[in-house]
Parts: sequence; C-alpha cells; structure tokens
Amino acid sequence: MEYRELGSTGEMVSEIGLGTWKYKGGPGPLHKGIELGANLIDTAEMYRTEDAVGAAIKDRRDKVFLATKVLGSNLRHDAVLRAAENSLRLLDGDVIDLYQIHWSNRSVPIAETMGAMEELVERGMVRHIGVSNFSVAEMKEAQQAMTKNPLVSNQVLYNLKNRQIERDLVPYCADNDITIIAFTPLADGSLAGRSRFLPDRRGSVLEQLAKEVGKTPAQVALNWCLSRPNMIVIPKTNSVERTIENCAASGWSLTTDQVAMLDNAFPL
Repeated sequence: MEYRELGSTGEMVSEIGLGTWKYKGGPGPLHKGIELGANLIDTAEMYRTEDAVGAAIKDRRDKVFLATKVLGSNLRHDAVLRAAENSLRLLDGDVIDLYQIHWSNRSVPIAETMGAMEELVERGMVRHIGVSNFSVAEMKEAQQAMTKNPLVSNQVLYNLKNRQIERDLVPYCADNDITIIAFTPLADGSLAGRSRFLPDRRGSVLEQLAKEVGKTPAQVALNWCLSRPNMIVIPKTNSVERTIENCAASGWSLTTDQVAMLDNAFPL
C-alpha cells in the first residue's frame, strides 16, 4: 500500500481507504483492509455505521486513521459539539482523526460551524478538520472562517464517469494543499463489472486496458483516480475478496498514455 500526505499535515494516509456507506460486511473486510495497509476508514453520522466501525477497530485503533462526518443539519455550534461526542461514543474512541462537515448549510453561518470544529481540536476530540461536498466557493468561506487550523480535505464524488470536479475543484485543492477524498470511485459498480457493465466503447477500453496491465477493471478505475494530484479513494465493499482487489489498486501506476486513453474514453 502506498501513502499520501493529508493536506500539508505530515500525516500519511493510505491512498486506498475503506468506505462504509451502507456497509454490512461485519469486521472481516475492515480487518483485511487494515492488514493490507489501508489505514483510512471513513464513516459518518448519517451512515449509521459508526458503531460497526468502532467495534471492528477496537483492538486495532493504533493502525487506523479514523474519519467521520457531522450532518449538515447539525452545524450550529452546540449541535456540532454534541454530534462529535455522540460519534466518539459510537466509535468507542477518544479522538476522531478527521472530522468532516458532510454538507454545507446556508442557514448556519460558516464561522459558527468552523468555530465549533476548531473548538473540538482545542479539546483534543478531533485532530484534523475537513469538509465534504463543498464547492470551491464554500471551501474558501470555510478557510476564511478558520483561525487556528487548516482545512485539510474535501470528500467529493469522483470517478471515470463523474469528472466535473476537474474543472475547478481539483486545481484549487492542488494549489492549496487540500486532499481530495473520492467517494464512489467505482461509480454504480459498472466500472468494476459488479453491476451491469458499461455496454459501449468506454467499457471496451477499460476492459482492454485492464488486460494489458494485468489488472481488473476496478483496479484500473481506482488507479486512474490516483493519477490526479492530492487524491485518495475510499471504495466500499462488504466482501473480503473485493477488499483485497481494491487494495491491490495501489503500489503501481498507469502510464501517462494509459491515463490519456481513459481520459479520452470517458470525456469530461
């Protein structure tokens, strides 16, 4: 497993993380991922998987970089503090490594929310602050409201079939040392052949390239994401076998020509 710096924190996290949205796999897949070096596990208040994650990592906490998120409806100062306390209770832990705002909420002043997030850092309950589903403008507002800590990450949708963030968000994050955490990096499963596979030329290109490099389509699709700057991915699976497959997307790189081939097959 290869690791990338989270923002400019000096904190190294696995470039393949473990997502837990709609997770029902029990401890096995998470244990296998940790064993393979996937130290980033991402959950959220909304997912209702924090308790399952907490139970799975109880005797492995020192090997895990733990990320969770506060709901966009809980962004008032006191609500943020209560949400973090509840997440820590469910996670059965003392600290959240990366606490993220799941969505922005225009009805709550961003300064109030970021003040609460920074207070959590001061209290030692949170180590790093991130956001999720934020636009460039929203990230700038959050950064301007923060006085003591950097904004280290933005978790957003990104995969071969959904490349819109390349227009402005990817360059901005690269220029400002903000890590992009790509969720749903295999789209609806079609990039991995786990649902109805792509029936057109795009699927043929992906399959052809996978054969050429001796990898699976899923591994190629994940590695393509990692060709972008400041990027890590958090695929989710309930299967130990798929966890092994996903983690093996790290430790090698597509060539520049191969990345370009996929860029052309899946245009922005």
